[in-house]
Amino acid sequence: MTKTPSSRIGELIAAQRQAQRGRLRIAAAGGAVVAVAATCLLGLSGWFITSAALAGIAGSAAVQAFNYMVPSATIRLLAILRTGARYIERVSGHEAALKALARLRPQLFDALASAPPSRALALASGEASARLVQDVDAVQTLFVRLSAPWALGAGAASAALLAGLASPWAGALLLASMALCAAGALLIARRLAAPAGQAVQIAVGRLKDRLAALEAVSPELKAYGLDRWAATQAAEAAADLDQAQVALTQAGGWMAAWQAVVTGAAVAAVVPATLGASLPLTALAALAAVMGVESVAGLVGALQQNGAAEEAARRLEALPSALHPNRAPVSVAPTLVLQADGAALHPPARLGLIGPSGAGKTTLIERLIGLRDAQPGEARLGDIDVADLTPEDRRPLFAYAAQDVRLIDGTVRENLLLAGPADDDALWRALDDAALAERLRADPAGLDARIGPNGERLSGGERRRLGLARAYLRPAAWLVLDEPTEGLDPATEAQVLKALDRRLKQAGQGLILVSHRSAPTQLCDRTIRVEGVGEDGRVGLAPARRLTPA
Repeated sequence: MTKTPSSRIGELIAAQRQAQRGRLRIAAAGGAVVAVAATCLLGLSGWFITSAALAGIAGSAAVQAFNYMVPSATIRLLAILRTGARYIERVSGHEAALKALARLRPQLFDALASAPPSRALALASGEASARLVQDVDAVQTLFVRLSAPWALGAGAASAALLAGLASPWAGALLLASMALCAAGALLIARRLAAPAGQAVQIAVGRLKDRLAALEAVSPELKAYGLDRWAATQAAEAAADLDQAQVALTQAGGWMAAWQAVVTGAAVAAVVPATLGASLPLTALAALAAVMGVESVAGLVGALQQNGAAEEAARRLEALPSALHPNRAPVSVAPTLVLQADGAALHPPARLGLIGPSGAGKTTLIERLIGLRDAQPGEARLGDIDVADLTPEDRRPLFAYAAQDVRLIDGTVRENLLLAGPADDDALWRALDDAALAERLRADPAGLDARIGPNGERLSGGERRRLGLARAYLRPAAWLVLDEPTEGLDPATEAQVLKALDRRLKQAGQGLILVSHRSAPTQLCDRTIRVEGVGEDGRVGLAPARRLTPA
């Protein structure tokens, strides 16, 4: 049977099993009833048909004396019980599994999102998606298959009892056959199904990661005529997955073949053991043997999925723990001190970070706001070294508009509200200040206009300005902008910067701005030159230079 991993993910799964124990118990009871009803149904049917045939051969007197009402009614009852119990088992088991997975995914996503940046950002988007979708789906077997042992036990007991009516030896041989079937299936699972299932989970992650990477650069691939190359790359990743799935299917085939062989051997062993019993009891024992071995099928199915479930749990375990203790946030002053000259900057101060491309400007601000691991001595917030603060303590101080804007596939409103609650008036003011309101007012849907995956229905400049408007909506001491006017024409840039200056004065926010363009840095009253990342890992800064504000 599939094992629950003794780990952090195992604790989460165990907690969900406890939460769904009522439904799981119903599913287990349903599985047991299905196994008993199916075994008794086939056995009784064999006995009934054989007895009725012998009565017919014996003559009309025997036919008249033969009681066919009770067996036929019992057969109908067993058929109804089997169908109803199967429905209850499937509904309860899958409902428990789906409810558990619906709770697991948010916990795992929260664990990933709140992890240290070095771990949270280590997974590519495709690989992270595979872990939160396919791997969590594979864990479903840890819930759905919980009824298998109960079904196996009930089926084995009822089959052995029915075979024992013909001969105790027949019942004993049947139990031995079922044990042999389970042992062989376990061996095949360990040798073939487990490695194949693990390979499937790994291949799915690689395929999704590759497809996500290719999809992200699809315009460039088309522009350079690399469509066929990209298709070949995707096909190679898909071929690895196909090969793993074929191996898993073959393992299932070997399990089914083994079960068929054992079924034949069980019948061949049980029938001679009933020597001396009546022909109807022999038929009952033979069919009970068939159903007894068939009751092992649930266990065989679980074993076939065991490798995938274990690999999925291992991959999920690699995600950061969702079991982090609750911790009171640290009160952090918004005063910023960079290593350049030790000057303390308070909002509404405006700081420009300048320097050549690749010098580490974006790295510095990402470390500052908690998107990367900070280096000791690089910066302080209040009297605390940034490296000693968790990202959760730092992030409330900053509203960030990244150079590489990421948008969700939804409406303008949904993307803006990622910054926090805001009414429509506030949304439109932010869009006005980002020079995007006029464009959206011309759209009949307005704030409810859909922008497509990652804003593909917007131009590059519009995407950047939507990210800027989103940052405007976040109430924070510092507004951090990374190349906010890159790609904008001079007129639009001037409009955006004028609105930004006005907004900063009204809100009393501080500004940390990265830009290669001269116009944005004219808003700053101080600049620091970023000179590169040193051997010690810290970003090197030149002393601050005061400017005359525009």
